[in-house]
Parts: sequence; structure tokens; C-alpha cells
Amino acid sequence: MDLANVLLIGGSGFVGGWIASRLSESGVRVTIPTRHRENTKKLITLPTVEMVEADVHEPATLVQLMRGQDAVINLVGILHDGDSRLPYGKGFAAAHVELPRKIVAAMPQAGVRRLLHMSALQAALGAPSEYLRSKGDGEMLVRAAKEQIDVTIFRPSVIFGPGDAFLNMFASLVRLLPVLPLGGGSARFQPVYVGDVAAAFVDSLGDRTTFGRSYDLCGPKVYSLRELVDYTAHLVGRSPWIIDLGTGGWAYLQAGVMWLLPKPPLSPDNLRSMEVDSVTDGTHDFPGWQPQALEAVAPGYLSPAEIPQLRFDRYRFRAGR
Repeated sequence: MDLANVLLIGGSGFVGGWIASRLSESGVRVTIPTRHRENTKKLITLPTVEMVEADVHEPATLVQLMRGQDAVINLVGILHDGDSRLPYGKGFAAAHVELPRKIVAAMPQAGVRRLLHMSALQAALGAPSEYLRSKGDGEMLVRAAKEQIDVTIFRPSVIFGPGDAFLNMFASLVRLLPVLPLGGGSARFQPVYVGDVAAAFVDSLGDRTTFGRSYDLCGPKVYSLRELVDYTAHLVGRSPWIIDLGTGGWAYLQAGVMWLLPKPPLSPDNLRSMEVDSVTDGTHDFPGWQPQALEAVAPGYLSPAEIPQLRFDRYRFRAGR
């Protein structure tokens, strides 16, 4: 299946930059819609990548963007929504449910069949958090359109790598605070490297065996949140006093206060997401899946002494090669 043109929705984010870089390296022409083109300078420099100012929530705009494309990748996702309600707020609904609905409606109008969709591990209609419920609804909408489009769904655990908002957040906190209260320390994750996630997306684009399939994307090892924070502290050379607040009232009080910050590191809904372990049993792995270990990657961007190969990978990504 020969794919020369790809529309990358949500391509200006963390994962999108890595996917755009890999596609560009392969000579694929990538169109990335953005509301603010001037904020995406690192992607503008990538060969074969075009940044287009557009509102992807407008159905007519979506159809226009899709014309002439061979495939669509949807990575749009938000972690916080100030409009908290049941089953989920307006922000989660717009990003995780209504946008996928508009995408699958626009694709037949534009004559495009191939869609890769980013969901989330443990996304489900009955999940405990607004984030996971809205992701579950969006996934259901995309899956229901598989007769009209060739869809592949990816469900990653928490994603790490240079520039992430996960381990880097904890690194900043342990550098700053001698005492770190930690809600949900026993929550379990199976972190996956962003480079492996990007490779799965790119490798599946032309692979017909992935049509109509959903894949969990997880790393090779399970960690508790407390273990991840301890490891991050070790890498940055700090040893804060970590107070595990558990999953009760104190944890939600902390999350509620953090939720009020301009860029909240934690919200009550994030804590509710952690009520279900973000791990997989391996039955839905991507074909040939051999993810890199956290310990092989994280020191390259968190510890003072970088691993040469990972430093080279980061430079290579920034240069679009």
C-alpha cells in the first residue's frame, strides 16, 4: 500500500513531532493543521512537512484538509478539562468524541479510507475517569466506522521520552522540593518509549493486516508510580522525602489544588484514571513489538551524564533526520 501524503491531526504535540519526523525521513509529505503556526517552528523545519493554520473542529475544513491525502492520523487528546461533569466535560467531549466523529464523517466525503487513531490504555465507557470514558466513546465511534474506513486503533500506556510531560514533570518537582507529597503512589503503569510509539504508527500505515485492529502499546516492565518517582529522583541526583498520600481524601485535596494551576500537573480526574492499572496482558501487542526499556532511555535525557546514542537520537529528531 503506497502512501505519499498523510494528514497528521494533533501533529504539533509530543507524539506528533516524533511521527512527523519519521514520516518526513521516509519521504512522506505530511500536512499538520495548527491554530498557531508560529508556535510550531521545530516542525516547520522538517523536510516534506507543511504546517497549515486551520480549525480541525470545523467539518468543512476537515474535508478540505483531507482532499488529496492517502491517510489520516488522529492524535488529538487532552489530559484536563475545567468543565468537570458526568459522563465527561465539554473539553473531553470535543477533543475525544466529537472530533473523531467529524473525522470519520469527513473521510468518505474526501475519498480517504486509511485512519490511524490514538486512544488510551483502559479507555472504556465504564471507566472511572472522564478522560478514559471520553476516550472510550471516541474509540467506539471510530471502530463502528470500520466498514467505511480502514482503521487501526492504538492504546498506549503513559508515554515517556525526551520532551515528555511525565518523567520530566517529576524531575522538576524533585529538583525543587525537598518533600514531595504523592497521591496514587501504588498506581501501576507500563511506560512506553515515544520512539516506539511513533514507529508503530508509521509501520502500520501501509500494513493491511492491521486494518480493523486495536493494539495496546506498552513497555516491557510494570512500575508503581512511587517506583517511577524514586527512579526519576535517582537519575537527577536528588533524594526528596516522598510522602505517599494514597488514594483517599488527602490525595484528592492535593490534586484539587494542583488542578487550579495554569498548567496543572495533576487533577482529580487523573487520580480517578489511576484507579485502573495502565498495564496490558500482552494479548493485543502490535506485530513484532519489541519496546525499549525505560532504563535504556530515561538516563539519556534525565541524568547529567547522557547516553551518546540517545543524545544523537534527540539531535536527529530536532534536525528532522
